[in-house]
Amino acid sequence: MKHFFLLFILLAGNICNAQLKFETESEISIWADVYCGSDNLGFYYGIRQGNTFFKVKDGKFTEYQNVSLGKITRVDLQNPLKILLFYGNFNSAVLLDNQLNEVQRISFSALPEPLTVAACGTASQNRLWVYDSVSQKLILFDYLNNTLKDIAPPLQGNIRIYGTDYNTFQWIDEHNNWFECNIYGKIAPVAEVPDFDDGQLSDNALFAYRKKNKISIFDSRTAKSYLFENNGVLPKSFFLKDQILSIFTGPEIINYKISLP
Repeated sequence: MKHFFLLFILLAGNICNAQLKFETESEISIWADVYCGSDNLGFYYGIRQGNTFFKVKDGKFTEYQNVSLGKITRVDLQNPLKILLFYGNFNSAVLLDNQLNEVQRISFSALPEPLTVAACGTASQNRLWVYDSVSQKLILFDYLNNTLKDIAPPLQGNIRIYGTDYNTFQWIDEHNNWFECNIYGKIAPVAEVPDFDDGQLSDNALFAYRKKNKISIFDSRTAKSYLFENNGVLPKSFFLKDQILSIFTGPEIINYKISLP
């Protein structure tokens, strides 16, 4: 039997009468320290002990580990045939195939023009989004030809969190201002978001965030926040993709299908 949970619309700190429902879509047990997301083939991805990356489906388990590069800072699953792992402490990235075999290793310090990378994500046409913290420039890095292309003037302010898709780099700065930049270097403001402790940018104008252990979803199109009533579920982390909110409790992932107006 499917369960329903309520969201209350919050706007400028006031609770409105409108309500939404979340429908529990699935519950999956997973042993992980960090939940990284899923793909359209039904595989679930996670990290154990800081540097063991794995995928699992129907009890079939595959893993990749690179102790020499330390802790995995970020995982990009946009292309499950070419997964990106970013190791911020060692200024490096690794590309994996769908069997989690290493395809390419990139040391940003060893490039002809060395970079100090603070943000990294998958872009289109065999390129990576790269933010160099020294120059404060957003760069497209072609990892097949080993070439760099500056696409925008130095960014103003510090990047607090970021998200990427093939054509867009999004970030929220220390003043809670949300911006996006396309592959042609056009920067545009998106919205000012509510204060948060941690959060995750989605690929469909949504921002999931946590404040004092309460999770909300901010819709940039309406500038409204929707509070998720967790009914006793204590989230270790959360993930938002394709209007599915995944709550990771530690032993399991609970997926909620959401429908915004």
